[in-house]
Amino acid sequence: MSPLLPLLALIALALAFDVLNGFHDAANSIATVVSTRVLSPRWAVAWAAFFNFIAFLVFGTRVAANIAKGVDPHVLSLGLIAAALVGAILWDLLTWWLGLPTSSSHALIGGLAGAAIVKAGPHAIDVSFFLLTASFIVLSPLIGGVLGFLIMTLVMRLAGDKPYASVDHIFRRLQLLSAAGYSLGHGGNDAQKTMGIIVAALLATGHLGGQGAHPKVPLWVVLACHAAMAAGTFLGGWRIVRTMGTKLSKLTPPDGFSAEAAGTITLLMDTLLGIPVSTTHTIAGGIVGVASARRARQIHWRTAQRIGWAWAATIPGAGIVGGCALFALQTAGVAV
Repeated sequence: MSPLLPLLALIALALAFDVLNGFHDAANSIATVVSTRVLSPRWAVAWAAFFNFIAFLVFGTRVAANIAKGVDPHVLSLGLIAAALVGAILWDLLTWWLGLPTSSSHALIGGLAGAAIVKAGPHAIDVSFFLLTASFIVLSPLIGGVLGFLIMTLVMRLAGDKPYASVDHIFRRLQLLSAAGYSLGHGGNDAQKTMGIIVAALLATGHLGGQGAHPKVPLWVVLACHAAMAAGTFLGGWRIVRTMGTKLSKLTPPDGFSAEAAGTITLLMDTLLGIPVSTTHTIAGGIVGVASARRARQIHWRTAQRIGWAWAATIPGAGIVGGCALFALQTAGVAV
């Protein structure tokens, strides 16, 4: 077998994960614009897919570089990366089936950590990087929630006693911009996780040597990952759209704009800092913050609780699946 074939197979698996990421997390960028009926589902996914793709023109690749160095380079191998991807993909499919808006990003990170620990023990991972990422399970929705509350409060004050029809008309237009901004943030942060995985595979096979602490991401990797995510977004994930757009809180166009604006600011800040965060967490926090500004009882707390439990379970759950996948490969005698 050509030594290139396993690498190409793994890159294909990584891009399949990226398609699933777009499919699974597309709901985050379009749930509000669909639930407020600003765009039809078909046009919403096309809108989001376009801005997912062009995100590579706006952002650098710091997130991708950080993912690539989250595991000791001496431990990295194609088998380990494949096991991590299997863990993330299976977790994403399970939560999609349940209609839970969990984080594909954290599923990938969990799968990577679980596979690395099974192969070489806890010392194989950059603990500080994984702890920072895990901390944003709490910080991302908190920041999104605070910003959502503040933006919604400002919107209500600016709207004042203006007729609802005129306010609704204005914010339907503004929500197109906020959805575009959020989709840019989604593409800029989430697509970079798959870039990081492919870079890790290239490093492990010696196809990207001498890159230092922050390996440079080849342009073809950037374009392929953004195209895969855009394709997945275009497919859409309506189970999760329903949970985010209607079950968590009922939204109007001013609400949708405020939640998306809060999520966009949070994502842009984290992406520029190179922190891999969850688009799911940021938009959910924004929706809860917006609903709190109106009235806390508008929030469907039972749904919020289910989402919270799913968030908490994602990294360890995907980690267990990723670890089991690596153990299965070892048992089968596959070199990992």
